[in-house]
Amino acid sequence: MNRTFKRSLLAFSISIGMGIGGAQAQDDVKIGFIVKKPEQAWFINEQDAASKLGEEEGFEVVRLAGEDGQQVLSAIDNLNSQGAQGFVICPPDVRLGPAIMNRAEQYGMKVVTVDDQFVGTDGEPMADVPHLGMSGYKIGRQVGDTIAEEMEARGWDMDSVAALRLSNNELPTAKERTDGATDALVEAGFDESHIFDAPQQNTDTSSGFAAASPVFSKNADFEHWVIYALNEESVLGGVRASEQYGLDAEDVIGVGINGSGAAFAEFQRQNPTGFYGTVAVSSTMHGRESAENLYTWITEDDMPPANTETTGELMTRDNWEQVREDLGL
Repeated sequence: MNRTFKRSLLAFSISIGMGIGGAQAQDDVKIGFIVKKPEQAWFINEQDAASKLGEEEGFEVVRLAGEDGQQVLSAIDNLNSQGAQGFVICPPDVRLGPAIMNRAEQYGMKVVTVDDQFVGTDGEPMADVPHLGMSGYKIGRQVGDTIAEEMEARGWDMDSVAALRLSNNELPTAKERTDGATDALVEAGFDESHIFDAPQQNTDTSSGFAAASPVFSKNADFEHWVIYALNEESVLGGVRASEQYGLDAEDVIGVGINGSGAAFAEFQRQNPTGFYGTVAVSSTMHGRESAENLYTWITEDDMPPANTETTGELMTRDNWEQVREDLGL
């Protein structure tokens, strides 16, 4: 029995008083989609994809911002007042998981996390909340492998290369990504003592720039630099800082993660910059699949998997348009 037929049958059963406990008539479904950075292209794409799915399937998606704990709780209250049955969320702080779930359970709402997974009071992922995200460590390794291969292609002597690691160790997803890249570089023969941390206050370009600038100033002995971080916005901040410091584009290899408008704009610059590429993941797919998982859970009482992981594809100046098309970005 295919999913479309099952949904139709279930909705009909409910309408005549034969609904299965916990399920909801499709035409009554309303869900929230809460993101921590509503102005970033990645999250715009996610919310757009969820909204489009809602239009196709006949349910409503309420797009909301949750940039801190209080705003998230207010967003949940807002959804409850609108009669929503659940929400997808990328939390501003994964440690807010227990508080968010407590509020959601008060209202009887179902919750699916996307991108960043809730962490419980014990510091472990909250496996009882369905999650869709990427394997941060594996994607980080893709970044490290890409940098190592490009250093070799350019004929760089690793002794003359330094690495700028823009870090945010408070966010587990970010640490997984930068740990993966670091491990891949070290395994390729990179000197770990040449890796310099630049802790970020935030995860955007301006924060990356602010964190990177003093690192370049303090380490003037290196001829070449590589840059990596949890996303491409941060890497672009590092690249801009390298330009201000006076490094030429050919002496910098910056590799990000995501595949968003920030990368597209960089690839379209007339002259190449130190931003070499990004490991692209489909934010469109993340938005669509997380919303679909929640919708199915509400309408069919079919709880999504505890953890679904996606992978990435390298996007560079040479192939970005084709990768963008292939991933539906």
